[in-house]
Amino acid sequence: MKSFQTNFVNYFLVILLTFAMTWYFLSDDKNKLVSASEKSIPSVVSISSNNSSVSKNRNGLGSGVIFSKDGYIVTNLHIISGEKISVKLHNGKIFPAKIIGLDKNTDIAVLKISPEEDLKPIVFGDSEVLKVGDSVLAIGNPYGIGLSVSNGIISATGRDYGNPYLQLIQTDAAINPGNSGGALINENGNLIGINSKIFSRTGAYQGIGFAIPSNLVVQISTQLIRFGKVKSLWIGNFRVGKVVIKNENSFINGLRIIEMQDKGPMFEKGVRTNDIIIKINNESASWKNLISSLKFATLGEKLSIDLINQSNKITRVEFDSEILDPN
Repeated sequence: MKSFQTNFVNYFLVILLTFAMTWYFLSDDKNKLVSASEKSIPSVVSISSNNSSVSKNRNGLGSGVIFSKDGYIVTNLHIISGEKISVKLHNGKIFPAKIIGLDKNTDIAVLKISPEEDLKPIVFGDSEVLKVGDSVLAIGNPYGIGLSVSNGIISATGRDYGNPYLQLIQTDAAINPGNSGGALINENGNLIGINSKIFSRTGAYQGIGFAIPSNLVVQISTQLIRFGKVKSLWIGNFRVGKVVIKNENSFINGLRIIEMQDKGPMFEKGVRTNDIIIKINNESASWKNLISSLKFATLGEKLSIDLINQSNKITRVEFDSEILDPN
């Protein structure tokens, strides 16, 4: 009987400890999300735009994030529908905004307002370290009802969703019309993406939303502020075509240079017509990889291209990413 009582007490203590630990971790997670929301909400804004022309009168409604304390705002290009744009801060103040720069390829726009005092910029996180299953919060202005927060996880990364320029974050956090341009944050309250689009058969939330990774947002926004547009890495004007090369018992995808239209950086490095590109930044050569590498080269880094020349030798050429498109 004593042994039974002892075992019962032990079992009860184990169950009690398990319950306590579960409650602790769940409450800790909840506290993290509450703290993350409180940290980030003041850095998210509501955006409205309208076109007052007689032939085209429509309003755009969306969200944005504060990029800098002096009034730069990052949002989606597709919500900018007219010449009159206003930004509403979390404190209710409304300011007229002007367009600083737009990038159609990434759907990113930068606006500028002139606040009376310093704003609270969003804190950017590193989108390169994201993992499927990470907790996230989506903050925005769905349907214009006011800033709202929804909870979910990262469902996938690297989704292009038909756009070769992007490697989108997929999330199941509720994203609806009006959330575009708003913040996708991690449990520390740091921005990991700009909510951009949803996959839906109804036009409303169906569990599949997409966000532009924060690292790309910073890169594109910085160029828009600096130049008013995005300047790609320029290695010359040329045309390529897909080829498949047999290499012993395997096949390699490549890009054959069909035509070189000038004597730009590629020509100066010794690259010639009919050379075949087989790797770009140590990854298999593809049109998508070539375009994204040129478009999103980070200043200070090198672009490397491995190719097979006319002597059937593999050579590597490197380009300085500070060689920007002269146009």
